Amino acid sequence: MGQPTILLIKQIYYPILAAVGVPANLMTVVILSRENCGLSKCISVYMVAMATGDLLVMIINIIVYHIFSYHFPLSFLSLTPVCTFILYMTVVALNLSVWFTVSFTFDRFVALCCQKFKNKYCTERTAAAVRTGVSILIFLKDIPVFFAFEPHQIINEVQWGCRSRVAFFSSPQGATYAWFHLISLICLPFTLIALFNSLTIRRILVANRKRRSLRGHSSVNQCDPEMENRRKSIILLFTVSGSFMLLWLTAFVSYVSTGLTNSNYYRGDRTNPGYIATEAGAVLKHLSSCPNTCIYAATQRKFREELKKLLKSPWTLILRLVRTRTPN
Repeated sequence: MGQPTILLIKQIYYPILAAVGVPANLMTVVILSRENCGLSKCISVYMVAMATGDLLVMIINIIVYHIFSYHFPLSFLSLTPVCTFILYMTVVALNLSVWFTVSFTFDRFVALCCQKFKNKYCTERTAAAVRTGVSILIFLKDIPVFFAFEPHQIINEVQWGCRSRVAFFSSPQGATYAWFHLISLICLPFTLIALFNSLTIRRILVANRKRRSLRGHSSVNQCDPEMENRRKSIILLFTVSGSFMLLWLTAFVSYVSTGLTNSNYYRGDRTNPGYIATEAGAVLKHLSSCPNTCIYAATQRKFREELKKLLKSPWTLILRLVRTRTPN
């Protein structure tokens, strides 16, 4: 009997996603770290954080867990202590990617809608503090993952694999953590991003309407630098947060429908609709760690220029090397 379709899709999909996502996010980190894209230092901190979080998802969740651990079930990675640590890091990486996106959305909300608070909050120092604080809280929040799994089997007194610990999820503490994990990873970020974006849209529409009325009908067709900057900020904000919400929607529905214990670690009937829905959600939510590079390239002219320079630089180095070795 052949493998289920969802497994065949994953075997093809995840290597392709890793081959595209790792270099894309790595280039994004390098480009934004140079600070030559015309962005404020505050925005650059959040965008580098998002790209770093997405890169961690590509490396830990995709390469280590979905590729190496899956295809080499009896390797060092499948030892229960190592497997548990990998599962912990997959949860941490996803949370970092999600909450860095929420932090960026909130920062843009403050910058566009809270003028009095903007000068104090939208600074490089505050952005770095938020990035560090979010990271520490997430690492601490997900410590219960170490107690949520047990060995899948014991061979020659060696513990192999990980499976959900029934005693943990049936306990009040485990059930509380499961729902807290669900709320903090999907429900709350969805709500906050939708709220901040809706408030930002409302604020920008009102501000633009007032600005047009102040400038008068005779200057409507003239270029307005402030409105142009707002437009670019809105495009960047909505494309990043919009793609995140769209790609996480299926995961949100499957998490709510099947619960935390029927997650990617479920090893039951792979033809079960709940399992298929969960895996489909996982496929899409991991895809959300890939498109930001394309979004930046499509919406930011200077980012495109820096990306072209980065892509050309290896060829430039090769040409220089060839020229130095070519006799006159």
